[in-house]
Amino acid sequence: MDDVKIIEIKKSVFADNDEDADKLRKELKGKGVYLLNLMSSPGAGKTTTLIGTLKRIQDQVRVAVMEADIDSDVDAVKIQKATGIPTIQLHTGGMCHLDAEMTRQGLDNVALADVDLVILENVGNLVCPAEFDTGAVRNAMILSVPEGDDKPLKYPLMFSVCDLVLVNKVDVMPYFDFDLDKCREYVRMRNPKARIIPICAKTGEGLDDFADWLLAEVKSWKQD
Repeated sequence: MDDVKIIEIKKSVFADNDEDADKLRKELKGKGVYLLNLMSSPGAGKTTTLIGTLKRIQDQVRVAVMEADIDSDVDAVKIQKATGIPTIQLHTGGMCHLDAEMTRQGLDNVALADVDLVILENVGNLVCPAEFDTGAVRNAMILSVPEGDDKPLKYPLMFSVCDLVLVNKVDVMPYFDFDLDKCREYVRMRNPKARIIPICAKTGEGLDDFADWLLAEVKSWKQD
């Protein structure tokens, strides 16, 4: 039986996206704009976390937000109403992630000359968004307590590519079988350098730490 030739299309697509992402990152660097890619599963609390954090930093840095969803503008409207920060909605047309070109299309609708920081709230998913470099300076993700402390073991790539992990909904930890120490251990198995910040978006616990991290990141990006 003849050998079957296997063509690694997936690898080629990712390579092209990586090139686009690097180019976009360099362009944003030249404009002094910091892009953060924020990921999580649906319902982990991305939007609530963003609102609380934006209120803490909006007087110290110029911010814009891009909300990515398969459909609807619920989150974009919610953020703009709560903070007054310029927010645009990206519809992915059924895609479960954003890549560098899709991110660029969104940024084309942001007044980059008027902002220092753009936060991209990616599509809620623990698999696909982690596979595509968006051109962001840093990747952050939110893991909520109800999801379980073993998620870093089940979704290794997501935790491997993230520089920051926010463990949200710590106020309900007594009601779930969630061990924060084990969660830290599992995250560090995937990414020893990742910073881990326990938060509660509802009460505001830990959001000052996230805000401080973000402001320091933007300052460093502009000074380098």
